[in-house]
Amino acid sequence: MSTTPLELARPRTRLKPPPLRLPKAALWRAASPLALLALWQLSSSSGLLSERLLADPVTIARTAWELAREGVLGEAIGASLRRAAVGFALGAAAGIGLALAAGLSRVGEAALDPPMQMLRALPLFGLIPLFILWFGIGETPKVALVAFGVAFPLYLNTFAGIRGVDGKLAEAARVLGLSRTALIRHVVLPGALPQTLVGLRQSLGVAWLALIVAEQINADRGLGFMINDAREFLRTDIVVVGLLVYAALGLATDGIVRILEGRALAWRRAFLGR
Repeated sequence: MSTTPLELARPRTRLKPPPLRLPKAALWRAASPLALLALWQLSSSSGLLSERLLADPVTIARTAWELAREGVLGEAIGASLRRAAVGFALGAAAGIGLALAAGLSRVGEAALDPPMQMLRALPLFGLIPLFILWFGIGETPKVALVAFGVAFPLYLNTFAGIRGVDGKLAEAARVLGLSRTALIRHVVLPGALPQTLVGLRQSLGVAWLALIVAEQINADRGLGFMINDAREFLRTDIVVVGLLVYAALGLATDGIVRILEGRALAWRRAFLGR
C-alpha cells in the first residue's frame, strides 16, 4: 500500500494510557475495614480482647501462612470447592428447570408451584437428620443440602422474571409471526435474565452458608472439618482463617456473577446513586 505525502507529513503521536489512579470511592470503602482491623489488633495487644476468645489479626495472618505453606489450607479449599460446585450445579439445574416448566405453562404452574412453595418453607438445616438417614454420612448429604438450598432462590427469581416479561413484547412477537420456541428464546428468556441473575447471586450465598454447616457433619476434609477440628483444641486463629476463606470464596463468586451481569445486561442503564 502506497503512502501519500499528506500522511508522511502528518506527525505521528502515540496515545499514552491514562495513569492508574485509585478512585476515591475505593479508598472510602477500604477505610472502615482497615479501621476495624486496627481496632481489633489494638484491643488484642492491650489485653482488652482475650486471645482465648479471639486471636489477633497478626496471629491469624501467621496461622494462615503456615496452613498454606503446609498444604492444609489448599487441600481444604479444594474439597470445599468440589462440594460447592457439584451441589450448586444440581440445585441450579433443578431450580431453573422447574421455573421454566412452571413459568411457561399454566399447567406446570398448577402442578409445580404449590409443592415448591411448601418445600421452600422448610428449615434448611432441619433437614440434616433426614438427609443423614436417607443418604448416610458420606458426601451425598452434604451435596444434597447445598443443592436444596440453591434451588429455591433460582426458582423463585426465574419464575418471577418469566412472569414479569412485558405482555406487549410477547404480543408483538406473535404479530411478527414468531413461533413459541422463538418467542421463548428471543423474548421471554432475555426478559427474565436480570431476575435470574439476582437469584444466582442469592443462591451462591445460600450455597456457602449450607456448606459451612454440611461440612461439620462427620467430614474428614474441607474447610468445615478444619474449623470443627480447631474448635476441639480452642484454636480460634484457625477457626477465623476458615471463616475468612469462606467469606473470600463467597465474595469472589459473587464478583464473578456481577461481572457476567454487567456484560449480559450492558444494554440496561441502572441508577448508580449520588
